[in-house]
Amino acid sequence: MGVEVLNESGEVPSPVPERELVDLGRHVLEQLRVHPLAELTITLVDEPAMAALHERWMDLPGPTDVMSFPMDELRPGREEQEPEPGTLGDVVLCPSVARAQAAAAGHAVGDELLLLTTHGILHLLGFDHAEPADEREMFDLQRTLLLTFLAERGRTTTAAPEAGRS
Repeated sequence: MGVEVLNESGEVPSPVPERELVDLGRHVLEQLRVHPLAELTITLVDEPAMAALHERWMDLPGPTDVMSFPMDELRPGREEQEPEPGTLGDVVLCPSVARAQAAAAGHAVGDELLLLTTHGILHLLGFDHAEPADEREMFDLQRTLLLTFLAERGRTTTAAPEAGRS
């Protein structure tokens, strides 16, 4: 899995170590049987950059926490079908928005960013939460993926599984 992290947020060091974001991206893609040669970029940006993206692509003012930009419309693999290679796309995170959300929810900003990354990858893979049944499916999967990732590292999270509704 090609997972690249770009920190353009100006926050050094990043609130989540780059290696952990790469590992999370690989975990999610492996669990969902995405082709091993698929490529994913995770970019951390500041509020003005996120606000510009949010307005341009969603026609909404101000920054948001996470946005997803799919490329090759890859989907999770199934046992009976070989997954397609390609470029999954980009997940863009805004650490300062995530920090405010984490503070309001009473958990670590790193946990919030991991949750938002998982959420963004699921959007790249075609999951959505516009309808109640789709929301339930997406957020259950999001929670499972994040908790299994953290359990492999001997960690837990206090981040709510329904966060990351962008």
